[in-house]
Amino acid sequence: MRLEPLGDQAVMAYCDDEQAAFAFADRCRRAAFDWAIDVVQAYTSVAVYYDLTRIDFDSAASELASLETTSTGQVTAPGQLHVIPCCYDLGPDLERVAEQTGLSVEGVISQHAGTRYTVYAIGFCPGFPYLGYLPAALTGVPRLASPRLRVEAGSVGLTGKQTGIYTEERPGGWNIVGRTPLELVNVADGYFPLRTGDQVQFERIGPEEFERRRGERLAV
Repeated sequence: MRLEPLGDQAVMAYCDDEQAAFAFADRCRRAAFDWAIDVVQAYTSVAVYYDLTRIDFDSAASELASLETTSTGQVTAPGQLHVIPCCYDLGPDLERVAEQTGLSVEGVISQHAGTRYTVYAIGFCPGFPYLGYLPAALTGVPRLASPRLRVEAGSVGLTGKQTGIYTEERPGGWNIVGRTPLELVNVADGYFPLRTGDQVQFERIGPEEFERRRGERLAV
């Protein structure tokens, strides 16, 4: 693990892989340092933000390094499993993805819905989950040549080796393969049900069920 400054109020820990990052973030949270403000894990890195009035970088880095040396080797348990309904009938780029991968449209849907994903990072817009990793058959599809100016909230997209969900209406260049009726973010309510380390499984639904479940929230 490598520790470096992130601005003047955080330590960035670079770990060997995603599982090592999950485990280190878990140890940081369990340590409950009185100087720690937030712990943010993303893929193979963990940012630990600290209170400048309580500690400086060198001291914070030293305490964080001690967590690695005192590790018990215990494997971090997977996060909560969320089953998210997805209406693939509302995926305007399914044909494009099928052409890029050599699969049929049904094959694309089967591969996408048949995989359990991990939330490796959250960003881009509030609560947007970066989910990995796509099955090999769907990996490598490039972004759209020209991003859409408007992507509907709930749109499920994929590119490269990741899939994700647009939690708000935004411009975007990912290939949209479906849409969930669920509300996955509400900033005013502080509603952010997906966390790094959580698991996501998409469940295929039809247009009628999409309309019936529009605006539902995940149980947390």
